[in-house]
Amino acid sequence: MLASTSAPRFRSGYVPHFTIATRESRLALWQAEHVKALLEQGGHTASLLGMTTRGDQILDRTLSKVGGKGLFVKELETALEEGRADLAVHSLKDVPMELPDGFELACVLEREDPRDALVSSRFASLEALPQGAVVGTSSLRRVVLLMAARPDLRIEPLRGNLDTRLRKLDDGQYDAIVLAAAGLKRLGLAERIRQVFEPADMLPAAGQGALGIEIRAGRMDVAQALAPMAHQGTWLCVAAERAVSRAMGGSCSMPLAAHARMEGEYVQLAAAWGDAEQAGPLVRARGAAVVADLAQAAVLGESVAAKLRAAGAG
Repeated sequence: MLASTSAPRFRSGYVPHFTIATRESRLALWQAEHVKALLEQGGHTASLLGMTTRGDQILDRTLSKVGGKGLFVKELETALEEGRADLAVHSLKDVPMELPDGFELACVLEREDPRDALVSSRFASLEALPQGAVVGTSSLRRVVLLMAARPDLRIEPLRGNLDTRLRKLDDGQYDAIVLAAAGLKRLGLAERIRQVFEPADMLPAAGQGALGIEIRAGRMDVAQALAPMAHQGTWLCVAAERAVSRAMGGSCSMPLAAHARMEGEYVQLAAAWGDAEQAGPLVRARGAAVVADLAQAAVLGESVAAKLRAAGAG
């Protein structure tokens, strides 16, 4: 078991109601509605509290220059702290590696497709892009991976929610953009994908494709309601990935990739780091271990991070 909780005692006939804090983008609302439906299947009632975060408001600068991924969760955490919400649903790749005191990750759901996807109106693949083509992304990880594969490309910043990014592509501002395949699939936009990158070619971000649910520490009633939704294999994999990032001081200003998969009892973990200031070869590291709990997942992640550092990652 990943968490130990005791069942809350409710009076007869009482149906627990939970308020879910969420960003108001279409993808975030889909994710929150998905969790709401799962809670209702478990016999609870739930409602959404939509919020706009600082990360949604600041669109003219890259996240690495304005405070990092925490900008997408701070307002939701305030709602939890003030009792206006009972849980917050996040894309796990947007959740900082260290949560503030008094908060905990209570549940990780089964992961969607963790891979990156190329979206283009005119070109079928990365290889088909002409020399000097403009590719949009604001992820430093994607920048270094793209430059390692195609140093001739012009990589330009791309901010905004998924619909905004697609609109900018359709308006002709970019020849192609790179997005998470999971978001496109969740919103029924899989037909926009021209190429899905295999992890060997473009290693995903830690937690990519997974949903994490954050609660106030000590809310055993919420933890108990969420427990049936947790997917142990996904949780162990993303815990190893996040441990790499945590050990490397990972944030959106760190051009770091980490991806794990289960193979029987083993978690196979790969990581890559690149220098965002100058094109060059990526530093890569791998590791594998029998992983049965979050502590063992963290040890694996830390060992792979140590290999990265030994190989020259900074």
